[in-house]
Amino acid sequence: MSRTVFCRKYQEELEGLDFPPMPGKKGQEIWETVSKKAWEEWQNQQTMLINEKHLSLMDPNTRKYLQAQMERFFNNEPFDKAEGYVPPEK
Repeated sequence: MSRTVFCRKYQEELEGLDFPPMPGKKGQEIWETVSKKAWEEWQNQQTMLINEKHLSLMDPNTRKYLQAQMERFFNNEPFDKAEGYVPPEK
């Protein structure tokens, strides 16, 4: 049986992550409050931001920026999106 969490993004019980996605307190907090669905959606958004804005993960300011955007995403606050991105038609 999979583990469930009360997802702070979707405000409902959903399947949780299998393990904390990063070390430390922040990883533990995400593991306890973010669903697998929300985490996968954030990973897609993060990838688009990195690619479209040509961000370098070697830059500490980039990592701070992405962490701030992640918090905004999970808290349902406005967050930066890749400019000019058009999702594929289904």
